Amino acid sequence: MVHVLSSRVLLRPTDPERSRAFYGGQLGLAVHREFGTGPERGTVYFLGGGFLELSGRSDGPVDPALMLWMQVEDVTAAHEELRAKGVGIVRPPVREPWGLVEMWIEDPDGTRIVLVEVPEDHPLRYRPGI
Repeated sequence: MVHVLSSRVLLRPTDPERSRAFYGGQLGLAVHREFGTGPERGTVYFLGGGFLELSGRSDGPVDPALMLWMQVEDVTAAHEELRAKGVGIVRPPVREPWGLVEMWIEDPDGTRIVLVEVPEDHPLRYRPGI
């Protein structure tokens, strides 16, 4: 068995500066660390219980199979804040049949980001008898 000590999601943006402006500026993710110099430098953001690293550069389109899932405290407030910052909303907040409230946005390269609120009565928060 592999003993994993740490992990992160790696994205290779087509325009690293534009993606840093999106993740650091518009989404407001805090920087964990940076490495290298200039526009090609790598930036690692805190992403809740994990990390998101932007490094290198991609020449092709994003793989639609890749999506980021980010839990937020209040998805309605996130919707208003991100809309005010000019983030394109793919789908506004909707309570899904499985009980989570989800909204969808995309980064500048088209990577789908699902912002999720876990309601108080959802099994991810509430476990009767425990």
